Amino acid sequence: MSNIPTDLRYTKEHEYVRVTEDPAIIAIGITDFAQGELGDIVFVELPKVGTTYSTHDVFGTVEAVKAVSELFMPVGGEVVAVNERIDGEPALINTDPFGDGWMIKVRLAAGTDAQLMSAKDYAALVGG
Repeated sequence: MSNIPTDLRYTKEHEYVRVTEDPAIIAIGITDFAQGELGDIVFVELPKVGTTYSTHDVFGTVEAVKAVSELFMPVGGEVVAVNERIDGEPALINTDPFGDGWMIKVRLAAGTDAQLMSAKDYAALVGG
């Protein structure tokens, strides 16, 4: 069974959103369910700091032994940080997707209206 923290919000594409110390900035990564489905992650392509996205834009890819998967932006905003550790240690996404395996931090665009699910709704989606 996947780990689904109740303090996060989720997308149907299996990204999670965590509010940081600054409520205008969120951390984004993929869920425990997603990393489990992908298998051993060997490469991650992430955007550069300063790149701006709209909700549902593709912001990168995750390459695993089994497949390559696109990453979708759960909210609109500007990338303000990229987790440089996963460039050299992509397996962090497998071992700690909600901690050291976060991918990017984004400053929310004004008026962003994200369609995010609660942990309960996400658990229902993935059968957890």
